[in-house]
Amino acid sequence: MSRLHDDQFPIDEALVRSLVDGRFPRWSGLPLLRVAAEGTVNAIYRLGDDLAVRLPLRPGVTRADLGAAAAAAAELAAAVSVPSPTIIEIGDATAEYPSPWSIQTWVDGVTATEQPVHADASFGHDLGRLVLELRSTATGGRVFDRDGRGGDLPDHDRWMATCFDRSEALIDVEPLRAMWAELRSLPHAAPDVMSHGDLLPGNLLVTDGRLAGVLDVDGFGPADPALDLIVAWNTLDAGARAAFRSVVEPSDVDWARGRAWALQQAMGLVWYYVETNPIMAALGRRTIERLLDE
Repeated sequence: MSRLHDDQFPIDEALVRSLVDGRFPRWSGLPLLRVAAEGTVNAIYRLGDDLAVRLPLRPGVTRADLGAAAAAAAELAAAVSVPSPTIIEIGDATAEYPSPWSIQTWVDGVTATEQPVHADASFGHDLGRLVLELRSTATGGRVFDRDGRGGDLPDHDRWMATCFDRSEALIDVEPLRAMWAELRSLPHAAPDVMSHGDLLPGNLLVTDGRLAGVLDVDGFGPADPALDLIVAWNTLDAGARAAFRSVVEPSDVDWARGRAWALQQAMGLVWYYVETNPIMAALGRRTIERLLDE
C-alpha cells in the first residue's frame, strides 16, 4: 500500500496472512482482501464475509490501547441503532510486524464518500439522530482527557499556525486565520457528552441513501458537545446541514464551536495529504468551502 506517513509500517497481504494464520489458525482458510479505505490510521483487510483485520499504520499503539478501543466500540454499539464494528480478538506484536493489531466484525455498506448524500435532507436527519444516540450514553463522570480534538480550542493554536503556514501555497488562508481567531475563544460552557470523535464521510456507511452503519468507533468517549457537529460541514451541504441541525438542536455557541472544530480538522487535511491521500485533501478543501459559504 502507498505510504501516508514517514514512519508507516510496511503492510501487505502476505504479512496479514502470516499474522492471521499464526495467531488465529481457525481463520486461516478464509479469503483475505485489502479494503481501499480512506482512513489514515489503520490498514483494513476483509477476512471472509464477516470479519476485518485492522492494523495500525504507525508505531505507538499498545495492547492496552486496543483493549480500551474494544471497550469503547462495545459501548458505542449498545448506544446506536445502526450497525458498527466490534473488536473480537487482539493479536500481539511480532518480529515482522511490531505492533498489536485486531480483528473486528465487518459491517456492510458503501461510504458517504462513494455514494453522494451530501445534499439529502433525509441523510441529514439520520446523522442528527446518530449524534443524539451517541449522546444517550452517560459519561459516568468521565471527561475529555486525550490529545487531539474535543477539549479546549485554544490548545490547537500552534497546530493551526503550522497548518496556515503550510497551506499558503494551496488555498487563501487569510479569511481562515480570521475565522479561527474569532471562533477559538468561544466559551466551552456545556458539559462533555459521549462523542464518536471522528465523523467523516469515510466513516459513515450508506444504503439506498440512508445511514446504514458507522465505522472507526474505538474513539467513543467524552468530549466537547460541539465535536460531533463537525459532520455538518465535512459531509453535508447547506440544506442537509439545516436538517441535521433541526434534529440535534445545538445552542448557537455549540454550533459555532462545531465550525471551529471542523476548521481545525480540515486545515490539517489540506496540506498533510496533498500528495499522499488526495481524497482526504479534497475533503479538507470541501469542508473549508462550506465553512466560508456559511
